[in-house]
Amino acid sequence: MERWFAKRRKSKVLDIADRQMTLAIDTVKELEKCVNGALIGNKAEVTSSFERLSLIEHEIDELRRTVFEELTKGSLPSKDREDIMHLVKRLDVMADHVKDSGRSVMVLLEAKVSREIWQQFVEISNNLVTCATTLRRALEKLGTNPSEARDLSRKVDQIEHMVDEKYVETKALLLKHSDRMDSVTLMLLKDLLESMEHVADSCDDTADYIRILTVTRENV
Repeated sequence: MERWFAKRRKSKVLDIADRQMTLAIDTVKELEKCVNGALIGNKAEVTSSFERLSLIEHEIDELRRTVFEELTKGSLPSKDREDIMHLVKRLDVMADHVKDSGRSVMVLLEAKVSREIWQQFVEISNNLVTCATTLRRALEKLGTNPSEARDLSRKVDQIEHMVDEKYVETKALLLKHSDRMDSVTLMLLKDLLESMEHVADSCDDTADYIRILTVTRENV
């Protein structure tokens, strides 16, 4: 009976954690919609996407708390508890950075930002979606195919490097347009750029942890 309850507890925790992972990816997709809406000046689209993003981020917070509570009740091995907690916390941090990015886009709707700059942010958001969805695939393969999970985690690292390159390009672009924007707008754009880079960094940090876990899984 005790083993039966332990198994059900583990299943419940993994189901909740899986839901949290899925939602974390959804926040990145909503951010992409926000930035695309800003590019074409569609304030309604930006607002609705940010509202959805905020709701998703709030649910992620609740799921993180639930996972931690469930982990204290069950009889999972300490290593399994630690792995789940690390992954859940990393994805929660990623969603926080996504929300920070969305806030910046919302504020910048009232500023005069060139289409060229918004287009650059659109490209970064596209990379972030690819990065996050690749991370999701790596997580899915962790329990069934550690070798493929490791390969996908390396791909996340490659995409993160692409975002880094876009980060430098965008800073140069902001400098190019600096004489046509006020200092507050430039500061907000820099905040947006930093937050989006942090999203990529969070994905890469999680991918690094997946690589560590693949070694453990293959040696079991």
